[in-house]
Amino acid sequence: MERHARRWRTVCARGCDNSGSAPGPDRVGAALHGSCAGGKPKPSSVAERRDRVILIAGGTGTLGTHVVRLLAARGFHVRVLTRDSSRAQHLEDELVEIALGDVRDPDAVARAMAGADTVISAIHGFGDAGDYNPRTVDYEGNTVLIQAARAAGVQHFILVSVQGAAADHPIELFRMKYLAEQELNGSGIPWTILRPTAFMETWADVVAKPLLETGKTRLFGRGLNPINFVSAWDVARFIEMTVIDASLRGKVLEVGGPKNLTMREFVRTFETVTGRTGATRHVSLPLMRVMSILMRPIKPALAGQIQAAVVMDTRDMTADESATSRTYPSITPTSLEEFARGVHAAASPAVSTSIPRRRSA
Repeated sequence: MERHARRWRTVCARGCDNSGSAPGPDRVGAALHGSCAGGKPKPSSVAERRDRVILIAGGTGTLGTHVVRLLAARGFHVRVLTRDSSRAQHLEDELVEIALGDVRDPDAVARAMAGADTVISAIHGFGDAGDYNPRTVDYEGNTVLIQAARAAGVQHFILVSVQGAAADHPIELFRMKYLAEQELNGSGIPWTILRPTAFMETWADVVAKPLLETGKTRLFGRGLNPINFVSAWDVARFIEMTVIDASLRGKVLEVGGPKNLTMREFVRTFETVTGRTGATRHVSLPLMRVMSILMRPIKPALAGQIQAAVVMDTRDMTADESATSRTYPSITPTSLEEFARGVHAAASPAVSTSIPRRRSA
């Protein structure tokens, strides 16, 4: 296990920093939610929280980064399991520990699990190549984590699944997430499962970023099927809440965004917010179906992505998050317009990310 003692860049509970780095989750969070309002841990609770170790697998991605910073800012001892320490360089802090290891390696996971009170799994193998895929990561990797957590006496396991996870779902990721849910249900560990819809951040990279950078983008399929999109920031806040609120153990939280939007509407929202328009090309559904079959023996990861795009253009991908909002009113879902404004502001050098330095307790 490798431990980093250097101080993290200045952090606030809203997931922003003062690094002045290129646009990313931190600067988008700052533009969306302000600089450093609220969330500062009470002095009396800091010592107790520092003694509570939270292991996060998948803590270096967009969602995981938000979760790490929210919990570290609250004073928890956060440990991030990653197979590549370079991916975690942006997380170095006196409260963030880096544990090197692969979720598929039981010995490495057992070492990382030592002393952990809570485990958060935000891993996914969708879109990865080679040995990293939904079966080896989302099912087998989560199984290793769950078995190690049970052996270590972990008190709470939080699994990030996906809305619509089912044994017979046409997308492999959804089937593997379902199997991981079943594994956790039978483990005897107190658990909470979160099922988010499609991440705004993911699809902004796929369809909005090319439009803003090159003036053109490509949609897979007709782009007319309504889909629910949620911000990873909102999902991170729900994870933070499940860590703090013990009453959420044993519950499945369906986490979605406020609107169901087609891909065409997704693109138009960014055009409206940024004032930039461009050409949109479409890859036809028949071509996508053929490509998903032809690519399967050559590039299975790409074939899986194409198949997923077919499903997202033809299957019901809508969600109604109103019940969740009524039950948990403290978390207001981020609209795509708000998210797009945050992305646009974060890309501007005028965005200020100057945050007061957090003092050590």
